[in-house]
Amino acid sequence: MTMWATVRLRPLVARSTLPPCRRWRDTGAYIHGVTCSPSPKVSYNRFHTTAICSPTRAFLLTGRNSHNVGAGQITEAASGFPGYTGTIPKSAATLAKVLSGYGYDTAAFGKWHNTPVDDLMKSGPFDQYPTGLGFSYFYGFLAGETSQYNPRLYENTNPIEPPRKPEEGYHLTEDMADQAIKFIRANRALTPDRPFFIYFAPGGAHGPHHVHKEWADKYKGKFDMGWEKLRNITFEKQKAMGWIPNSTKLTPIDPTMVKWKEIPEEQRAFQLRLMEVYAGYLEHTDTQDGKVVEELERQGLFNNTLIIYVLGDNGASAEGIHGTIDELLAENALPSAYQQQMEVLNRDFGGLDALGSQHVDKMYHSSWAWALDTPFKSTKLVAAHFGGMRTPMVMSWPKVIKHDPTPRSQFHHVCDIAPTIYEAVGVQFPTRVEGAKQMPLDGVSMVYTWNNVSVKERKSAQYFEVMGSRGVYKDGWFASVFGPRIPWAEANETRMREWNPDTDVWELYDLTRDFSQAEDLAKEMPDQVAKMKQIFLMEATANKVLPIGAGLYTIYYHPEEGPHSPLTEWKLYEGLTRIAESNAPGFHSGQNSLATIDVEISANASGVLYCVGGTAGVVASSTRLKQKSAFFQRLRNRLKLASVIRHFFSWYQDVGA
Repeated sequence: MTMWATVRLRPLVARSTLPPCRRWRDTGAYIHGVTCSPSPKVSYNRFHTTAICSPTRAFLLTGRNSHNVGAGQITEAASGFPGYTGTIPKSAATLAKVLSGYGYDTAAFGKWHNTPVDDLMKSGPFDQYPTGLGFSYFYGFLAGETSQYNPRLYENTNPIEPPRKPEEGYHLTEDMADQAIKFIRANRALTPDRPFFIYFAPGGAHGPHHVHKEWADKYKGKFDMGWEKLRNITFEKQKAMGWIPNSTKLTPIDPTMVKWKEIPEEQRAFQLRLMEVYAGYLEHTDTQDGKVVEELERQGLFNNTLIIYVLGDNGASAEGIHGTIDELLAENALPSAYQQQMEVLNRDFGGLDALGSQHVDKMYHSSWAWALDTPFKSTKLVAAHFGGMRTPMVMSWPKVIKHDPTPRSQFHHVCDIAPTIYEAVGVQFPTRVEGAKQMPLDGVSMVYTWNNVSVKERKSAQYFEVMGSRGVYKDGWFASVFGPRIPWAEANETRMREWNPDTDVWELYDLTRDFSQAEDLAKEMPDQVAKMKQIFLMEATANKVLPIGAGLYTIYYHPEEGPHSPLTEWKLYEGLTRIAESNAPGFHSGQNSLATIDVEISANASGVLYCVGGTAGVVASSTRLKQKSAFFQRLRNRLKLASVIRHFFSWYQDVGA
């Protein structure tokens, strides 16, 4: 997922973009290069996000540490701990809120994963929607992901349907680019005196990987060497480009990861096509980003527009585990055997060509994610290693920033974006916003790096934490703990149950000499480890990170305490749609799955009583009632049904979504 911010000041535009789960295309062996960061520009090779989406976005939008603003976990897994409430306080005004107070037109497009799921109702409240947090216009989806062909769209606070059907060529990322262009044109036509701020966050290339076949076909055969060799090729190209230091060491594959040679020959075509679709999806997304930049050029705005392009909100995702046509199977620890998947693909959707289509929600093998995180260890959801949170970033402002191909290597973080924009546009950060006293910014402006590649870095410390995986940076040193979860492997119940953060083993890296965290110095330097642990504890205390592991509370240990409706009985009517899962009957993990349904059914009725989810991801609480079934024949006109509903995500043809 790319995130980028465009800020048009007086006379500039600031634009911020954040895409989910993407990798640096220019440094890969065969994947398409970035098209939306034209010269002149400067790039950053030691820029960091968190290892998960919602917290990264809270960092970027507020300029504060994510736990400090209640965003220590995704909104669906919010809890009562202060750093994990899922609600951004009024004392942490967003970039959009502040800039709108200075006369900016503000708009957000694409993924918005920072609204409490309890608020996703037609009656609100709306103060945590994009429009409530400062954006005058929003077009996108209020979730971690959505289908690119059948997205669950919102315009401002209103749920809407896509303007066209997939059969008519619709794709969300293209629609987003069109909507952003319309916004720019409306600003120029109607309010040309106003600068604007655009937050552009496409769903690509987060799962599900959806792109039309012709884009994926461009990459046929490009990854036949497998993930280890792809990683080696990428590493050499990174050094040749000057993107990483020549002294960088390529870290080895984790012993718990699957090697390419372990993939049976008959399964390789499936694994390769998963990656080809992903690569095509990346190129397609970059192309749409480029359309918005081209509009700035047509309008004569490009030279005086600050574009901040953050390549992803975390590292490449290992959530596909063994590769899947339905990522929610993998994410819910449910089996997705190769034979079963191919049976469904061949029987119902035409084989491997269906990958990337609206019919499946595919995700590549976790070892592809490791290859895409070259040269680092680990993947998304790991805050201990840079494979989880280091991502390239580019800034372009031709009128001010001189082009320099040498990457900036100052250590910076996504919370530094907001202070950078404020300094660039000459905005004095307010002490109060709409009466609310403001928390100080945690980030540091990066303006000082624009035209001085070797200037001493000004960020001395930064903590990282995601579900018990954690780390801290201080003056060139990085200490970290892997945590209880292994993102690329099935859940280990024993490991989770017995985890004790007090006995975690810490790692230590000297980043002034070790770009890729290849040499763990913890055993050699216990005193430095102890010092760094104390620094982490101070940062964690100050930023509401404690207790360690609080992000796991509702997602693993107590799912029954996660956000959900207090109701135990619902009266649902025909035509009642777009109910957020958190406000609907809770047929999922951690909740009672025994349902009594009292329903009036006419003699010739057929269809679905109640369905949660979409084509490839469904909680099977929908009971199909067809007249031809013997069960339906016994129901007649009134049905009293008690059904044990399992929490699983079933194949499309089984649920009739």
